[in-house]
Amino acid sequence: MSVLTVQPGATPADEEPPDTGERHRLTAVTGLAALSLDAMASVAYGPEAIVLVLAAAGARGLGFTLPVTLAIAALLAVLVASYRQVIAAFPDGGGSYAVAKAHLGARTSLVAAASLVLDYVLNVAVAVTAGVAALTSAFPGLYGDRLVLCLVVLALITAVNLRGIVESAKVFIVPTVVFVGSILVLIVVGLFRSEPVSSAAAAGHASVLAGNATTVGALLLLKAFASGCSALTGVEAIANAVPSFRVPRVKRAQRAEVALGAVLGVMLIGLSVLISRFHLQPVEGVTVLAQLADASFGHNWAFYVVQFATMILLALSANTSFGGLPVLLKLLARDNYLPHVFALKADRQVHRHGVLALAVVSAALLVFSGGDTNTLVPLFAIGVFVGFTIAQVGMVRHWRLDRRPGWQGRALLNGFGGLLTGISAVVVTATKFEEGAWLVVVALPLLVAAFVAVHRAYTRIGERLGLGRVPEHPHRDRSVVIVPVSSISRLTSEALTAAASLGDEVRAVTVCYPDAEDRAALHALEHSWAEWDPGVPLVRLACERRSLGRPIAAYVREVAAAEPATRVTVLIPETEPERLWQRLLQNQRGAVVAHAVRRETDAVICRLRFRLL
Repeated sequence: MSVLTVQPGATPADEEPPDTGERHRLTAVTGLAALSLDAMASVAYGPEAIVLVLAAAGARGLGFTLPVTLAIAALLAVLVASYRQVIAAFPDGGGSYAVAKAHLGARTSLVAAASLVLDYVLNVAVAVTAGVAALTSAFPGLYGDRLVLCLVVLALITAVNLRGIVESAKVFIVPTVVFVGSILVLIVVGLFRSEPVSSAAAAGHASVLAGNATTVGALLLLKAFASGCSALTGVEAIANAVPSFRVPRVKRAQRAEVALGAVLGVMLIGLSVLISRFHLQPVEGVTVLAQLADASFGHNWAFYVVQFATMILLALSANTSFGGLPVLLKLLARDNYLPHVFALKADRQVHRHGVLALAVVSAALLVFSGGDTNTLVPLFAIGVFVGFTIAQVGMVRHWRLDRRPGWQGRALLNGFGGLLTGISAVVVTATKFEEGAWLVVVALPLLVAAFVAVHRAYTRIGERLGLGRVPEHPHRDRSVVIVPVSSISRLTSEALTAAASLGDEVRAVTVCYPDAEDRAALHALEHSWAEWDPGVPLVRLACERRSLGRPIAAYVREVAAAEPATRVTVLIPETEPERLWQRLLQNQRGAVVAHAVRRETDAVICRLRFRLL
């Protein structure tokens, strides 16, 4: 006889090591593809937002494009450094919500959570509509079907994310690499050009440069800065989803955050340098990025590669929300601010309910907007600035309490970043208030109120259940099992057998009505019952109306009142057909009785399923 000896820590050759779920989590590279598409794609509209504001001051205003972009890049560096610290301090994810919960109080944390929820939902809608808008610009015949196209794209992204965040990263990594690579090549080639190679893309399009140019004042520059900060949306997504990374989670998430900041910063500054170098002016119907591609590459295949890659990445940038929001919803559910179902995980580490909820709400927004990007853009990016500001202020308090060497410099950095993002939040909200930003201002407190209402409900439930307290020892009470019957069959026998196994006393009840036909059926049942003699009394419940559930519920109340120390159980026998479609043939009497007993009594309800095989 041979003996197999396994050393501690060793795994037998014919056994696989236990699956800890790590293979369904992200690396630093796949984390970029899964969680940074929103930030990466923002270079398609961030520089353009700056240019459109500065165009009000004419050509002189456009000269400030690079300084404003450098200020945004500086803020990006502050945010990346801050969120790198957030990742280390709060490895369970949650970003600004986790920071505020630890250092600024529950209400402030709910404001941060609500702002992130709104931003994530709006990001999905804006990303999908922007991607479809790019498609319909290339193929105008599809313009009338843009809403259907938006819903199809949303359904595809949802389906991929239900397969797992790693699966979505694998699908989206190629478009991300193509887009980033094409933008970087565009910048490098453009830096070697002394003048634009082509301006065919802008030919025939009216310039939006102001004829009666205003002066370049502080307010205009501040507005341009706030508009350009839309390029910073998505920077917080990695910090929100740290649990989605492989071990060591903190290190991998920090590397992804730094890589995101570096790539995004290079692209923003590089594109702004080219805008100033080529003296580009915004025109109607053509994006600034398209003009830059035309100027650097010429109107050839490379130009169309950039456009196509931009279109794809804009549509797929919705994936950032699908990576970050379900983790945030899980944390809220864990803290009793959302239904606990959002904390459940399916296979492949997927928070399925969070993914589906995001898809449903985003679909509703798409239908509301008719698939039009301009309807949604004024609502975008306000929430993320609120989250930025709360996270920065919370980290200042974190460093004051931590007081490690060098804490003053870190606190100063976060405080400066919080000041900048706070100003940006106020400016963006004020400038876009009449364009639809008021909806976010209204929705934010309503969402916080909903969180509070859910938390109060869970608190009341916990108090009634005695959660956190040691309960009394279980004991045996006398029990009565009530079985509704209408005829004698094998189902009746199975029900009475199960009832006898559950309780000390079993009573069968049947509801009788005054109609002659019903009285005859009752007499036949009583005669058959007497002949069968199951050892269980048959109780008649008279009812003047054609009601089934209420008479049984009233009898249950009478038994409970007469015997207060007795546990009452209502066992409802039901057949379960062999075929699914055959359920349509059932009369649903069991469901009616269960509903009435549950609503009007405290009795235990047991529904016995008898399979018809």
